[in-house]
Amino acid sequence: MTGSAHRRRPSPVRLLQCTALVSTLDRFAMPPMLVAIALDLGIPLSQVVQAAGAYFLAYGLLQPVWGMISDRFGVVRTLRITLLLSAVATAASALAMSPLAFGLLRCLAGGFFGAVFPAALIYVGDTIPAVRRQREITRLMTGLALGTATASIGAGVLAHLVSWRVVFLLTGVAGLGLSIALRHLAEPAAARTRRLAASVALAVRSRPAMLILLLAFTEGAVLLGALTLLPPAIEAMGVSSSVAGAVTALYGVSVFASAHLVGRLSQRYHPSRLIALGGAASLVACVLMAVSQQPPVAGVVAALLGLAWAAMHSSLQTWATEVLPAARATVVSLFAGSLFLGSAAAAVLVSGLAEAARYREIFLLAAAITVPLAILATWGRATWLRPDQEPA
Repeated sequence: MTGSAHRRRPSPVRLLQCTALVSTLDRFAMPPMLVAIALDLGIPLSQVVQAAGAYFLAYGLLQPVWGMISDRFGVVRTLRITLLLSAVATAASALAMSPLAFGLLRCLAGGFFGAVFPAALIYVGDTIPAVRRQREITRLMTGLALGTATASIGAGVLAHLVSWRVVFLLTGVAGLGLSIALRHLAEPAAARTRRLAASVALAVRSRPAMLILLLAFTEGAVLLGALTLLPPAIEAMGVSSSVAGAVTALYGVSVFASAHLVGRLSQRYHPSRLIALGGAASLVACVLMAVSQQPPVAGVVAALLGLAWAAMHSSLQTWATEVLPAARATVVSLFAGSLFLGSAAAAVLVSGLAEAARYREIFLLAAAITVPLAILATWGRATWLRPDQEPA
């Protein structure tokens, strides 16, 4: 019986895919519901956009903290505790009756959910050889894609037909279930610096690590910023939140398909080429969205953003797991934190433009930032040499 039960347990990567799905579901449920939340709470759209920015800010700021805690107390233990806390905060945000309570609870949920995907990356980095790592990371992105597609379609439809509160209740329950299921995941044996200050000092002294953090911040402002404002930009054309969510769901479908493609290409091509591919897709997407926010055009934009995420972001994520093996958890968490700090900064800076429905200016700005991002990321990855501690 014991052997049979053991065989029925899901694989570690499958469990981590599920955690990626739930955390992404919570994160990407916000964009298609921004207008519905604003109407229900009786507040301007700009305030809800700022609440989304607070979620991303907490998501980003606390990720380095969770990474250092993972170095000290273990990846799986940290993952289970933060999943439990994020489930409580998310379910509570569904019951919020005032803008202040809603913003605070979403901020808490973002802070706790921020530990989830970096922990999955750290686990893969600790247990998968470098030669297979990007392929496994793209498998994790399957969970991201499914979560994104489900949130984009389901959140918009539920907000339109029932209530936006139902969505957060569902993600809270799912987070609680995963916290229990992860008790079967064994802690990886990793030789890393255990002192928190030493891990941060290693990262700060590493020029490649600091370059990756800069790239992550900029990528978050461009890719996540563009995706967050895609649904309200479509709704500004006079369509419902469910239609906007369905169009945005093409992003998740694209990430799902592109992740498989990038996984195969990563076995044949240098990561710098994948970064260049993602940068080109992002540039075209932002220019198209600046030209028109009509649903058919936005569908193409969503698909291109999905390709950009799978190609450029997965390559940068893999690079983050390799650049400093002695402080992998800290670097990966700083990477993820920088990504969402960039997204939060973008949300706050353009909230006024979004309130005025000036989406053309927003996406032209994103296109302008994409150019130096793609060039610097492609050059940096092409010239980087793998450290001796991380054999290919």
